[in-house]
Parts: sequence; structure tokens; C-alpha cells
Amino acid sequence: MTALAIGVTVNGEDHLLTEETTMRQLLEHLSMPPKGIAVAVDGVVLPKSRWDSTMVGKGWTIDVLTAVQGG
Repeated sequence: MTALAIGVTVNGEDHLLTEETTMRQLLEHLSMPPKGIAVAVDGVVLPKSRWDSTMVGKGWTIDVLTAVQGG
């Protein structure tokens, strides 16, 4: 069975992924660090505990935010 391509937007940029891509796989593909980031899907934070089990969905708008120190 061939995986279908789905379109998502990550930090304002469009990406094509296979429908079997987990959130963690997407973050690795984008070379995001494993720590110090938060992920929101359509404006709702996705807990890190769900990154391995959540398959990225067609049309999702994903925001990856990095923690910044300072004042």
C-alpha cells in the first residue's frame, strides 16, 4: 500500500509529507532540536508525550516555538 501525500503548514511554510508521519518524525525532518521547543497544532499545544503517537493530519497548521532566555 502506498502512503498518500498530505499538505501541512509549518511556521508559515508549506510541506508535503506522507500520511504516516508522526509529529516527532516531522520535527526530525525539519532538524528541530529535541529539547527547548513547543508544538501547537491549529493553535492548540500538543504535549511532547504525544509526539510519537500523533500522526500529522492533512491541512494542519503547525507552529514550532523555541524557548528563548533573556529579558
